Amino acid sequence: MTLPELLKESITVLKTNKMRTGLSALGIIIGIGSVITLMTLGEASQQQTINRITALGSNMLTIRPGRDSTLTYEDTIALTNEKRITTVNMVAAEYTANAQVAFERNTIDSSVSGVTPDFFNVRNINVEYGTPISQSDIELLNKIAVVGPGIAEELFGTGANPLGKSVKINGHSFRVTGITKEKGTTGRFSTDDGIYIPLTTAQRNIFGIKDVSAIYVNVSDEKDMDVAENQIGYFLLELRGISDPSQADFSISSSSDLIETVSDVTATFTTLLTGIAAISLVVGGIGIMNIMLVTVTERTREIGIRKALGAKRKIIVAQFLTEAIILTIIGGIIGVIMGISISAIVTNYMNLPSIISIKSIGLAVAVSCAIGIIFGWYPAQKASKLQPIEALRYE
Repeated sequence: MTLPELLKESITVLKTNKMRTGLSALGIIIGIGSVITLMTLGEASQQQTINRITALGSNMLTIRPGRDSTLTYEDTIALTNEKRITTVNMVAAEYTANAQVAFERNTIDSSVSGVTPDFFNVRNINVEYGTPISQSDIELLNKIAVVGPGIAEELFGTGANPLGKSVKINGHSFRVTGITKEKGTTGRFSTDDGIYIPLTTAQRNIFGIKDVSAIYVNVSDEKDMDVAENQIGYFLLELRGISDPSQADFSISSSSDLIETVSDVTATFTTLLTGIAAISLVVGGIGIMNIMLVTVTERTREIGIRKALGAKRKIIVAQFLTEAIILTIIGGIIGVIMGISISAIVTNYMNLPSIISIKSIGLAVAVSCAIGIIFGWYPAQKASKLQPIEALRYE
């Protein structure tokens, strides 16, 4: 029997028992669809997170103090003025803490950040309306504020123009001079919900501190990130009189480190979900095997007639195996279409990047073919081993 004849015969048998064929393929359809959907959503979520991290500031190094140490505004000035550090473009400082913010009768608890002028450029935050914080605001301890669109809406109401209006931060009046452009949320951080005031004003008038939460450094070229980290690290060690780098009382991280960490976490989570979804593929394969075994029983007399007419074992094996493979391929194709469709709907609803996971489609097709062979092999072997006389006697 030639391959075209095998395919024609197998398709005819599958068409004859449409209900059984549909039930056999259902497990594969659900399994393949689930795997593609979960892998695609995982990759889309990962890409969205990476995009948002990058949007917060590319080519950026973040310096944070150790548990028992501090960073100061003076450290920021020293880094800015140090001639030996040749890879740095801009340096900015930030001190962030919660404060009570009020406008008229509307009072909220919000995160308030004291920042230096270059903060907005380093963190890639655009002031869409009004003016940002200037160096004169730092020197004169001006009580001005730049607010995010989320805070502006929450404090002043939808559609209101907060520019020029006064808000109270921990009881101190600040005039709103700018509104940042909407950027969205990354994890727990959102520039849209930020309130930014001059660092010196925050330190002396609002929080009564001298240190900063972090120092952000914009590196001139992405290729120089490692060089910049070394230059900054050794300079800060020298500034503190520390000779052993392992005793550093600060840490330096880059946006690429954060992206790598997030990618690892999301990849692990996606793999876990995909593994859970893959269980349904195994269940679907077992379903195909069980139904094929029932088919062998139902077609025992047919098998006996074929063998009595001279059909060899390999022909019987090939026919039943072909039927199982066709079932899984059909189920796989429908599952791929279903998975892509569901992924498109969900990513659109969740505002995730539109990604078609080629890897998941390739995996799904490979798995569906493997299931057809693996779970179709035993029924095919059982059919081929039937004795012609016993098969012909079967009622």
